[in-house]
Amino acid sequence: MLRKPLNETSNTPVRRCILTGERVSQEALVRLAIGPDGQIAPDVRAKAPGRGAWIGVDAASLSDAQEKGQLRGALARAFKGAALQIPEDLAHNIVMQLKHAVLSRLGLEVRAGFLITGSEKISTAARNGQIFALCHASDASEDGRKKLDQAWRVGSDKQGSGMQGIVLPADRDEIASSLGKDNVVHFGIIDKKSAQRVMYHLSRWINFTGCSINPDNNRLGQGDDNLALDQEIRD
Repeated sequence: MLRKPLNETSNTPVRRCILTGERVSQEALVRLAIGPDGQIAPDVRAKAPGRGAWIGVDAASLSDAQEKGQLRGALARAFKGAALQIPEDLAHNIVMQLKHAVLSRLGLEVRAGFLITGSEKISTAARNGQIFALCHASDASEDGRKKLDQAWRVGSDKQGSGMQGIVLPADRDEIASSLGKDNVVHFGIIDKKSAQRVMYHLSRWINFTGCSINPDNNRLGQGDDNLALDQEIRD
């Protein structure tokens, strides 16, 4: 089951996962929409008109449910017996939509001046306690990650905690393209609310792919006890 991601907004509705029957915050689920021709498509921003169905499992579990026919049965009940066309790569399509939401969010934050790049600039800000979230590209070197993680721990007064930045499931070229920059290996977020916005989308993406954000390793992480974000970041 997807863990409840960090809140982007408060007082969000509770929805039921059509596969597990569990009722959780809408923020923890992914909405599926149906087109006029019965085509099922992901609607990760929950903006498409008409009836929707909600899933709260990760990509591997969704693919397994689809292979066993469980997904078709659940969707048939949710959409009242409508003729359904379910793409074989539905889980992959959801992953790509969630990824796009994260990268688009990063582009907005860098244009707002809340996201910084460059190892030296990030290290200085981190040691000065100005970094609220730290992320690394999937192809960042271990040495480069460790140096910035250590600077972040020092500036956050978390030495010895093991706290470290998140390694994104995206390489430097993908991140750089979303930010309109060249060769972005690491980035830091220097505004609390900006970090909340990014982590909301990032937690959904990482959780659906079956990874996790470890609260012991990241200031903005959230464990299975669903601690509030404001308890996890510097006031």
